[in-house]
Amino acid sequence: MSVRVRRIYEPPEPDDGLRVLVDRLWPRGLAKDAAHVDEWPKGLTPSAELRKWYHAGEGSYEEFRRRYEAELDAPEAAALLDGLRTSARAGHVTLLTASKTPGESHARVLADLLSG
Repeated sequence: MSVRVRRIYEPPEPDDGLRVLVDRLWPRGLAKDAAHVDEWPKGLTPSAELRKWYHAGEGSYEEFRRRYEAELDAPEAAALLDGLRTSARAGHVTLLTASKTPGESHARVLADLLSG
């Protein structure tokens, strides 16, 4: 199983496998055909409230992670996560985000859940 996180602004690489955009909003300044996105499961993204709370600097990454994992227990998100797990078992999956700090983002949480 191979899951990795990359910024969507980086050019695609041959070993990316399935390229999955995990942001709710389309990244600014990026043409859809240039992104080479295979899937865009918006139901896996953090809620607007959680995203705003985290980006406002009101809490730690650990607290964000805990709250986000709780959101991922909802039926729609859990089903989408299971689908990604199946894809990850079948081959490489690259989670794409516009986050400037992908190592402390929802994409990292997803990657950890998929790899664990």
